Amino acid sequence: MSTTADERPGAAHRPGSPFREQLASLKELLEKPLTTYYLIIMCSALLLALGLMMVLSASSIEALQKTGSPFSWFIKQSLSAAIGVPLMYACSRLPAKFFRWAGYPLMALSIIALVMVLFIGSSELGAQRWIYIGQLTIQPSEPAKLGLVLWGADLLARRARQGRIEWRQLLIPLMPGTAILAVLVMLGRDLGTTLVLFMIFLALLWVVGAPVKLFGGIMALAMLAAIIMIKVEPYRMARIGAFFDPWADAQGAGYQAVQGQIAMGSGSWFGLGLGSSRQKWNWLPHIESDFIFAIVGEELGLMGTLMVVALFGLLGYAGLRVAVRVSDPFIRLAAAAMVAWIVGQATVNMGAVLGVLPITGIPLPLVSYGGSALLPTLAALGMLLSFAKREPGAREALAARGPGPAARALSWLGLGGTTRRRVTR
Repeated sequence: MSTTADERPGAAHRPGSPFREQLASLKELLEKPLTTYYLIIMCSALLLALGLMMVLSASSIEALQKTGSPFSWFIKQSLSAAIGVPLMYACSRLPAKFFRWAGYPLMALSIIALVMVLFIGSSELGAQRWIYIGQLTIQPSEPAKLGLVLWGADLLARRARQGRIEWRQLLIPLMPGTAILAVLVMLGRDLGTTLVLFMIFLALLWVVGAPVKLFGGIMALAMLAAIIMIKVEPYRMARIGAFFDPWADAQGAGYQAVQGQIAMGSGSWFGLGLGSSRQKWNWLPHIESDFIFAIVGEELGLMGTLMVVALFGLLGYAGLRVAVRVSDPFIRLAAAAMVAWIVGQATVNMGAVLGVLPITGIPLPLVSYGGSALLPTLAALGMLLSFAKREPGAREALAARGPGPAARALSWLGLGGTTRRRVTR
């Protein structure tokens, strides 16, 4: 009696079967309704924890020299995180209607604050970005990113409800609003943030279906504006020259880029060890903010940098997954624009450290030091969590899961009332 191939001993263990089983398991995992929700939480938590750890390591020497305590900037960043995490949780509980309404006052306040920074702001490192109120430092251009995401998404979503619309009608309110923000930021000599605003604007137009020729015209206009900004500022011209050949002026315009490359190269595969950076001993400028990715590479090596890239990639995937799986036009636009903001900014920052993009002076989201950048980013991620609950089957899965740890803690304190579990059908 002959034995078929499937009946032979060991046939179940033939090469390729485990791989197919893993693919099937991955497909099953991706089909679960709460996959996006947990991806956002996981990536946000890991990046925030890594950021706090790297801020402590990177800033300790300079903080000790300037304040007498190696923990000064770490404590400030921890306080910002302590405010930002509850803010993220609160935003995750809010409905989409709130974010649609919030975009307009946030956009107006951002414009007012950007005008104020031109008159009463502090000029540092060639840019006028900060307003000092006692010990509090505010950078108005950071919440302006969130304002543009919400305002622009609601603006386009309201018109999209009317059916097919001409893209020319979309530009009349959206382009002037974006231009006002961009001009105010450029007057503060912040080219990096202007680039991020531009990416948010393009993402909104892309999702709403603007034609390719429009993108070509906008890109040409943006390139012209960027060239003018570079020409009028000598330090930007020096940065561009240093981008093409930083080692030609390693002690001048190319100093930061060269020291960043030395830090990245010193880390090899697994790094020198957490806290063992040599570049933080007054060699690499702005390591706690603009160049913290270089310290990640030096202390955690290639594996550490790949982990950061993977986390931002997963966060971008989660945001686009929300945009694809939810039918609400506002949520689709806002989720895609937020991905362009956070992942795009991370790409520009890491590209500058690696030497594949010019140095623009923008922080690495969730990782770099700075409460003004951290709080709007965590609020935006909370908003994305709220949107993830609108995916098919997500509400039912959350209701079946029961109350979360925060709700249980409030219940134990007698503040949460009776938790009701309801499955929406």
